[in-house]
Amino acid sequence: MITIRRGGSLTDVDHHLLALWATDCAEHALAFFEFACPEDERPRDAIAAARAWAAGEMSMMEARALGGHAMGAARPLHGPARFAAYAAGQAACVGHVAEHNLGAAAYAIKAARGASGKDLAAGRAERDWQHDQLPNEVRELVLEDQARRDSICWSVFSA
Repeated sequence: MITIRRGGSLTDVDHHLLALWATDCAEHALAFFEFACPEDERPRDAIAAARAWAAGEMSMMEARALGGHAMGAARPLHGPARFAAYAAGQAACVGHVAEHNLGAAAYAIKAARGASGKDLAAGRAERDWQHDQLPNEVRELVLEDQARRDSICWSVFSA
């Protein structure tokens, strides 16, 4: 199956790779949430759901619902914990809309910045780590999307 998205088409394999990369981004920031809310499993469950969707073990609707629960965990919080939970929620929604991979990455960068006192260097280090994790098959796609949509992602990809 081929998905039509803004900017072109996306194969199922590429769509799954985007979801897995988004989970890596979200999981990299997850400790910020788990430190603040150690008993709340919703963001971790959302990350697991994204991986399960990519493996064909869960429906998109189930994964998306768990993403919504992770975002619900974020709402009463602030700072890095909130951003980390939103990153997990976005990752779980990649199966629904592939571009949610940008949300997972951007929120993880915001979490890293927030944890360092809004240090732009910490955000750049997180962004660079994320880029190092990008599968070659979707690298160009992600980098182009980040450049095109940076302004709606708080300019975290270019700062």
